[in-house]
Amino acid sequence: MKSMTLIQNIENKLDNPLYYNNRELSWLAFNERVLEEAFDERNPLLERLKFLAIFASNLDEFFMVRVAGLKDQVKAGFNKTDNKSGLTPKQQLAKIAENNHELVKMQYDMYHALQTDLREESISILPMETLTEEVLKELENYFEEHIFPVLTPMAIDAYRPFPMLLNKSINIAVVLQDKVFLEETEPKTAIVQVPSLIDRYIQIGSFQYVLVEDLICYFIHKFFKGYQVQSVTEFRITRNADMTIHEEGARDLLKEIEKELKKRKWGAAVRLEVRKERADPEVVRFLLSVLEIHRNDLYEIDGPLDLTYLFRFYGDMEKEKDHLVYPSLMPQPPQDLVDDENVFVAAKERDLFLHHPYESFEPVMELVSEAADDPDVLAIKQTLYRVSGDSPIIAGLKRAAENGKQVTVLVELKARFDEEKNVQWAKELEKAGCLVIYGMNYLKTHSKITLVVRKTNGKIERFVHLGTGNYNDQTANFYTDMGVITTKRKFGIDATNFFNYLSGYTEKPNYHHLSMAPFDIRSDLVDLIEEEIKFQKMHGNGHIVMKMNSLTDKELIMKLYEASQAGVKIDLIVRGICCLKPGIKGISDNIQVISIVGRFLEHSRIYFFHHNGEEKICLSSADLMTRNMVKRVELMFPIYESSIKVRIKKVLEVMLNDTMKARMQASDGTYHYTLPKPEEEPKESQLLLFNMAYQLLEDEE
Repeated sequence: MKSMTLIQNIENKLDNPLYYNNRELSWLAFNERVLEEAFDERNPLLERLKFLAIFASNLDEFFMVRVAGLKDQVKAGFNKTDNKSGLTPKQQLAKIAENNHELVKMQYDMYHALQTDLREESISILPMETLTEEVLKELENYFEEHIFPVLTPMAIDAYRPFPMLLNKSINIAVVLQDKVFLEETEPKTAIVQVPSLIDRYIQIGSFQYVLVEDLICYFIHKFFKGYQVQSVTEFRITRNADMTIHEEGARDLLKEIEKELKKRKWGAAVRLEVRKERADPEVVRFLLSVLEIHRNDLYEIDGPLDLTYLFRFYGDMEKEKDHLVYPSLMPQPPQDLVDDENVFVAAKERDLFLHHPYESFEPVMELVSEAADDPDVLAIKQTLYRVSGDSPIIAGLKRAAENGKQVTVLVELKARFDEEKNVQWAKELEKAGCLVIYGMNYLKTHSKITLVVRKTNGKIERFVHLGTGNYNDQTANFYTDMGVITTKRKFGIDATNFFNYLSGYTEKPNYHHLSMAPFDIRSDLVDLIEEEIKFQKMHGNGHIVMKMNSLTDKELIMKLYEASQAGVKIDLIVRGICCLKPGIKGISDNIQVISIVGRFLEHSRIYFFHHNGEEKICLSSADLMTRNMVKRVELMFPIYESSIKVRIKKVLEVMLNDTMKARMQASDGTYHYTLPKPEEEPKESQLLLFNMAYQLLEDEE
């Protein structure tokens, strides 16, 4: 009874909202770190532009999902505080608006500063008003030939209501006056939507461009003969894009998701952006009213709307202006594969460790591709969450099925914003003869695992790949992830049982090595933290290092606070959201949190426990977020090979000593760059890790 009271007292003490960062505000702080990369003059010019695009893309998704969700709660009358920071949905929305307006202002200040830098490199995005008569005439011909036939002006009146405009599309509201009855008639309004299939910018000279919306606005009078254009207002709507999938009642999840995908384009508006320089105040008031947008969610933009166009601009410029982008870093052959060693041959001798993008993703693709053609392979089983548009993994699975192998693929149809692509992949795989599973009721299958079953000399061999990242050959070039290929017998048994659990009716297996969410990962991590507390009390050498994308799970945060209070040294590398606050006296004095935002997206999940020298290291598909612990099928797996442990520990050490791209979180939740000591050279962890992979190859040669 006394011990239960003690536990409750600890929980009550650690439950103080002052000890937690709000999830949404922490995400905004992460996106600010992305924006800081656009400000960082150590980055090449086009890379800085690209970070503006990443910031914009991140923000779109944040509004479509997180802000939309909070607005739904407000509409439903939900007024409870969130379970960590103690803020109601209304309070969160107010703070989001306050912080984000400042960030967007910073974004566009930097956009204009970078335009000046571009001009110094003879690259210009020009206003229409600055062009010569000759260029304007050419553009007028281009407009009439290529753009005028595509656009459709939509009048707004009693017979033609305000149109349902596509999510994230750029639109132009035009106020018109009858030329004949100039003084006698009320102004009229029309909307012109800029189709996304039209190129966003048009080249007019050597590295000189105009934006298509500027071109349309300049010649928009051509749509309205007999009327005088009074004003043009460019605007963009962001809509609620979260899907409500009724899984229990859905006889076919694939059809249910296809139905919901059609609705996504027309969700409730959650943000209105208008281009400030030529916005008509009356039109803006009208848009706020008709779209039912709160003024806090109006963003008056000092520049072009939707800076995600800079992704394409970067792609078009990088070959011609390669001095303005990062130097190419080609993924190296993996250290564990010597002299182009065959992955199947090597895996039978030893566990293979892969660290992307520093090391090539090729062995993972080879595992599937060679298995597809190997006459000894009987079966391939794999989970797919996100794959590339022209995926060699998919091609290998289809070929394997066509070659008569038993191919089972779980395609997660609920992978947000990849649902449409995954529906298409599921159909193609089924057509090729694969057994396709669409996921599990109310859970997203986020685990990364492949099993290849092979029969050689009358014996069954199982090759298992376990990873922290998706089976996506494109993102493997710029997401940092880790994976292991093993033929250890009990890993093979665990993999077999895992896939049988996904595909059939059976209770959760008891695994030899794997830890699975939603059942075990959280409790297993809690046990590991508690063991580290015991070692700290016995030997005074407790140490935990955790690397992940996000940390939000309150139960795990409280357990980390408890470990800190016991004196355990805790180093956290958290790229994005972190609801834990380090450095609070008596609560988290022994915890430090760093975030690394650089040229690669930090994506690997690593969990290290010192254990009085008997070090335990686990890799996982799961972040320490509540959704990963209870709403997703995730896997965590231990590393046993001492050589692999040494390599992972070195990676963590390099990252913890980053003094260029790392930011340290202060006890108030703010982030600041970690700077080198005066006598030290700055260290950029991602570049150092690439150089290590390259040097290892050089040493072998």
